[in-house]
Amino acid sequence: MTRRRNMVLAGVAVLAAAGLGTGVAVAVGGSPGQPAAAASPAASGAAASSAPGYSWYQSMMGSHYGAGGGMMGGAPGGWMMSQAGYQWMTGGVGAPGWMRGGDLPGFMMGGSAGTDPGTVMGNLFANAPGPRVSPAQAQRLGDQVPAGASVDRAARTIGFTTADVSLAVLASPSMPAESFRIAGMTNPAISVPAGAHVTIELVNADGDMAHGLVLMPAGAARSAMPMMTAAPSFSGAALWFLGQPTAAGMHIATITFTAAAPGSYQYLCPVPGHAQEGMAGTFTVR
Repeated sequence: MTRRRNMVLAGVAVLAAAGLGTGVAVAVGGSPGQPAAAASPAASGAAASSAPGYSWYQSMMGSHYGAGGGMMGGAPGGWMMSQAGYQWMTGGVGAPGWMRGGDLPGFMMGGSAGTDPGTVMGNLFANAPGPRVSPAQAQRLGDQVPAGASVDRAARTIGFTTADVSLAVLASPSMPAESFRIAGMTNPAISVPAGAHVTIELVNADGDMAHGLVLMPAGAARSAMPMMTAAPSFSGAALWFLGQPTAAGMHIATITFTAAAPGSYQYLCPVPGHAQEGMAGTFTVR
């Protein structure tokens, strides 16, 4: 098996694991400060074949695999390039049985030279269609204090009492390398009231790595593969990854969810190893 094929499969492992959770909200339009529309798996089904992203996806995957051929554990040839495969890769929940249960080859989990999943997915999806922001816009978003929030910089906390919560989050904008920046702070603790409608705009500011953001139960960040151990805590509270920036700008996408149940949670990057390295923060629903 060629190194190039190994790298593609290593990246696919991230999404294979993601398929164990609930649906993903993936931004397909919009601009900074104005959340993009997010298509649910059901809504995206009928339109998937006509979406601009699907044509790009077919071309990208086809350059690695061609039009057919079996893939991973005897899967039907071409499934990954099909409409069903595309829907799953961009947020659907209909992953095939051979991708569930964590039964994945070891080399797909990263760790060997050149097959780190974050690097692989960052590179493969660098040119994916979708909204972008400039580095200057990204910096402003990362320093932006959310409307209606109470910010304590000394304690690194952001508190909301409003029913509508909007946050801008930068993924790995600077040192420490694996971190989130929100309102000018690194991995601040966030609290919202139960029932709040939460909107998060995520920008990947890392020059050579994919990053995402998922809300999971407290303690999930201790796992090297959090997406294999727990599902997102709320429906829609997951964006598995964004590709690395290019000359066209930094990828930005939006997730929305309702903080329905009081409790302690974590927002974290689901790319293998990133949460363990510090890319996580506390999210409390009061």
